Amino acid sequence: MKPVAERQFRVSSFKFRVSSKSKFQFGVEAVSHSYKELIAWQKSMALVKNVYLHTRGLPKEEVYGLAAKLRRAAVSVPSNIAEGQGRLSKKEFKHFLALARGSLLEVETQVLIAGDLHYLSPDIAHDLETQAQEALRIINALMNSLAC
Repeated sequence: MKPVAERQFRVSSFKFRVSSKSKFQFGVEAVSHSYKELIAWQKSMALVKNVYLHTRGLPKEEVYGLAAKLRRAAVSVPSNIAEGQGRLSKKEFKHFLALARGSLLEVETQVLIAGDLHYLSPDIAHDLETQAQEALRIINALMNSLAC
């Protein structure tokens, strides 16, 4: 297999990569190539799956209440990380990470409520809270690494 010839050039704060395979890539300095590579995104996706799994058992009257709010807040976390990573500046990325952080705090609060109402077992509530706190620490570290 032949190595692909690549040339990089910079215009303002944007970095362009052009290869001989006529594939054009466009990115921002110091930001990962794909949001899927970000540990914060991966951890928050795992949290979403667990939130969906464990909210299935909530009472029927909560389908459009607490279950929907909890699911929506959980989905918002990786969505904001992905959208922010796709933006054109570190400042915008940091803003979307802050939104994801807020959504994680919503998830944590709603898990506590569901636990207090005995909709979730103490073990499940603790596991979800722990997952949310881990994702929060990673997002905080990522935000701190983006000096703006």
